[in-house]
Amino acid sequence: MKLFRNFSHEWIEKNPWLLIALVTLVVSVGGAVEIVPLFFQRSTTEPVAGLERYSPLRLAGRDIYVREGCYACHSQMVRPFRAETERYGHYSVAGEFVFDRPFQWGSKRTGPDLARVGARYSDEWHRTHLRNPRDMVPESNMPGYPWLAQTKLAPQDIVPRLRALQRLGDGYTDAEIAAAPAALAEKTEEDALVAYLQGLGTLIKSRN
Repeated sequence: MKLFRNFSHEWIEKNPWLLIALVTLVVSVGGAVEIVPLFFQRSTTEPVAGLERYSPLRLAGRDIYVREGCYACHSQMVRPFRAETERYGHYSVAGEFVFDRPFQWGSKRTGPDLARVGARYSDEWHRTHLRNPRDMVPESNMPGYPWLAQTKLAPQDIVPRLRALQRLGDGYTDAEIAAAPAALAEKTEEDALVAYLQGLGTLIKSRN
């Protein structure tokens, strides 16, 4: 009983290693309770109707999007609030992101949310906007990415990327992986990024 009388909050705070162990335990248990059930909810593990795995070109574009840090200024998650849905479109649902590794949800919006940007503008609009954003949006503070139009993709780089996703269960076949480099031949990084952007959020938007 004396042991339990001494086991006070103050005593824990004065023992840093014990405090670290207890905090780690609490965070681990709390995280498991919140995260593990999500793997068994069909709404979070099944794709929405019509959702397909990323094509090689769109997958390459997504990697460029991540590489250039676009997620630092653009989120990809429309919240279920009227102010959000009126501006960006239908709120985001978990089934849209089944093939996103990692997802690009975010909360920082220096620029607009891009969850529903697909098919909203033409390919040429995106190309012009990427090279010099102020040509399309005069008040924009987004930097330009003109080098993407001059930089060719390295087709063979997509193979290990697809192999990794295959091991994670995304369903790419050996034949699809073998054919992927040909789909990227002579394509630029700008081509890939535009293809990625044009596919964002189109399924739900087309049904509403």
